[in-house]
Amino acid sequence: MTAARSRAERLAGTQERLAQDVDVWVASASTEGEPYLVPLSFDWDGEALLVATQAASPTGRNLIATRKARVGLGLTRDVSMIDGDVEVLAIDALPQEAGDRFAARSGFDPREYGASYRWFRITPRRVQAWREENELRGREIMRDGRWLS
Repeated sequence: MTAARSRAERLAGTQERLAQDVDVWVASASTEGEPYLVPLSFDWDGEALLVATQAASPTGRNLIATRKARVGLGLTRDVSMIDGDVEVLAIDALPQEAGDRFAARSGFDPREYGASYRWFRITPRRVQAWREENELRGREIMRDGRWLS
């Protein structure tokens, strides 16, 4: 087992992954509590993750109904778990430059598929980061939407 990282190291690692990674696991649940997990490409603008999927898909329906998501970023032994609030946007409601940035980063442009897709902007309110058991204590690096120092 490696030595536990400081909160500052975990925060820096999470922010680096947000800036460089392309895909995340998005967990959602129906209003009845039925869970659903799917990998989606994302873009990070410094404040929120932007993902896109069909509005009629299980993930789309769940995010529209509950406006909540849990996102897994990274590897199982170096993970950041992000709990966030979801804003739903029509596929043509996003500024052109934000859609272009998403498409360039992910290699996928959902705007090409029309109105059946939605943008989902996930604003983190809680973030936890850990590698192994020795990092479970102090794993919270964001609380109430504010990075902890």
